[in-house]
Amino acid sequence: MSFQFDNLARAVADDGRVAPDEILSLRQLGWGDGQIAREEAEAIFAINRQIVLPGNDWVDFFVEAVSEFVLNGTEPKGMCDESEAQWLMQAIDHDGRLETMAELEALVRIVEKARNVPDSLKHYALEQIEHAVLHGEGPTRDGGELSSSHVSTAECTLLRRLVFASGGHRPAAVSRHDAEMLFRIKDATLHASNALEWPKLFVDGVANYLRGFTAANAQLSHARMKELEGFIGDNSVNVGRFFGRMAKEAPRVANHFGKVFGQKGVGTDYTVRAIEGEMVTENERKWLNRMIEADGELDALEKALIERVEAELD
Repeated sequence: MSFQFDNLARAVADDGRVAPDEILSLRQLGWGDGQIAREEAEAIFAINRQIVLPGNDWVDFFVEAVSEFVLNGTEPKGMCDESEAQWLMQAIDHDGRLETMAELEALVRIVEKARNVPDSLKHYALEQIEHAVLHGEGPTRDGGELSSSHVSTAECTLLRRLVFASGGHRPAAVSRHDAEMLFRIKDATLHASNALEWPKLFVDGVANYLRGFTAANAQLSHARMKELEGFIGDNSVNVGRFFGRMAKEAPRVANHFGKVFGQKGVGTDYTVRAIEGEMVTENERKWLNRMIEADGELDALEKALIERVEAELD
């Protein structure tokens, strides 16, 4: 971290305010070498804890800088390894809890934009968003409000972003972890004056889990992605010989590779698995019954969910 960045960070933290020109200076100094270093990311977190009334300009900068460090600080880009996940969780938990909207927005953005994140961060993100929905108060980045008495429109937006996040448990689809979180929020706010978007989000989310399909290889681990990118970037003679040998032997192995990589074979297999994903399995039925019977009643949202699933299966 540069001397100027450190001094500016201290000045901002001392008075609890950050002006637009100071944010611009932080941005210029932070990205002066093309990337955010760990010391700079930690200083930015320290500033965030001291700001009394952070505006959207600050939240945008904070989210961008922290996301840049976590997702692009090391290779492969767009991914988060376990050490980076642990750093992020410890930085957020520095004072014992997720303190600000900037921190919540950064957490959701990272999982939303990542190609993959460790399971530890996926679970942590779900815990934090659930706590924010049930207990949080204050303005969100988009002008809405967190509410501890009901599910607000802003909270529905955050929930939808997280449960369908590309770096989540089930990229672009809802996982069992997500669905169970939606059930817990539903039970806790059943008789509250929730946003009009909430019933649809609950039904859409749980129905997606029951009938959704995600390919098993939709995500690659950080280690596997690093290994593959290393292989692709290897210009050694051995890699060249490997591809050269494949080209020479292509006529003899065409049928074999066609079975593995051919369009017809892959398409057929993918279609079968997709159709199977559309079916509600016996285990999923048992899970749904258990979730519905947990509180001893069949409420309106659960009825709507059952009607949706039955209608889609007809």
